[in-house]
Amino acid sequence: MRTLIFATNNQNKVKEIRSVLGNDFSIITLKEADIDIDIPEPHDTLEANAKEKSTVIHTLTNKNCFSEDTGLEVEALNGEPGVRSARYAGDETDFKKNIEKLLQNMDGQRNRLARFRTVISLILDKQEYFFEGICNGMITENEAGENGFGYDPVFIPEGAAKTFAQMSLEEKNEYSHRKKATAKLIAFLKEKYGQD
Repeated sequence: MRTLIFATNNQNKVKEIRSVLGNDFSIITLKEADIDIDIPEPHDTLEANAKEKSTVIHTLTNKNCFSEDTGLEVEALNGEPGVRSARYAGDETDFKKNIEKLLQNMDGQRNRLARFRTVISLILDKQEYFFEGICNGMITENEAGENGFGYDPVFIPEGAAKTFAQMSLEEKNEYSHRKKATAKLIAFLKEKYGQD
């Protein structure tokens, strides 16, 4: 089984990606790799932030690794919160406040269209590769659901009748941006290593 370090401290993201990867690859978190750092996300694109995280971990460990950055892009807000999604309401990550700010900014907006976009940066054998996943949907007027994390209580994916936070992980994976990006990553790894 091949091992990859996932450059994150977010256990929700680890859980989602492990549920997609299955048994073909072993994912080691930063904590499991005894790496205790919080990697900054200083850039103005998801691609650059993902690259920053994977490069830092690869430089530290010289091992194959990947990272991801995800943003919620709202059409009526010109793509906000976008790359600032995790810290939309301030420098600390507080999704209760982030959601409050988002719903305030969307107050009275008839156009509720939005999308989640995930970009994965993989460093494999010293080469870097990018994979993107997009989930289109809309922003609700009120929060609904207890599952998931982040903006899940206010986002309904296209083709669904409930928010991500009202879905099980299996249901969410039918639509998920992170699942789509991870599926591309898996397909690439399997092709690279000749696995069925």
